Amino acid sequence: QVQLVESGGGLVQPGGSLRLSCAASGSIFSLNFMAWYRQAPGKQRELVATITSGGSTYYTDSVKGRFTISRDNARNTGSLQMNSLKPEDTAVYYCYAVGASQKPFSSWGQGTQVTVSS
Repeated sequence: QVQLVESGGGLVQPGGSLRLSCAASGSIFSLNFMAWYRQAPGKQRELVATITSGGSTYYTDSVKGRFTISRDNARNTGSLQMNSLKPEDTAVYYCYAVGASQKPFSSWGQGTQVTVSS
C-alpha cells in the first residue's frame, strides 16, 4: 500500500514563504501524477497545482506566479514552494498522487495546516 506523508506546514506572516513536501512510501513502480489540493474551513477542497511525470505543470489562477510545484522522480517526492503568502491561502493542504505499485493506485496524504496571519 502506498502512503503519502506531507510536511512543512505552519504559521507564517502575510508575504512570507513555506515549502511543503510530500513523500511517497511503499513499493512504487512509477509515480505518474502528483497534485496539491487545499481545503479552507467551510469550503470545498480545491485543486492548487499539478505536475506530471514529464514535468508539465498546472496552477490554479489564484496561486500563479507565487507557488511552484516540483517533484523528484528518483526519490518519489513532491514539493510545493509557496511565496508571497496571503491570508486567503490559509487551509489544510493535501498531497495527491497517482501511479503504479503492485497495482495502480491513487492516494491522499493526511494533510498539513498552513496558516497565514499577522
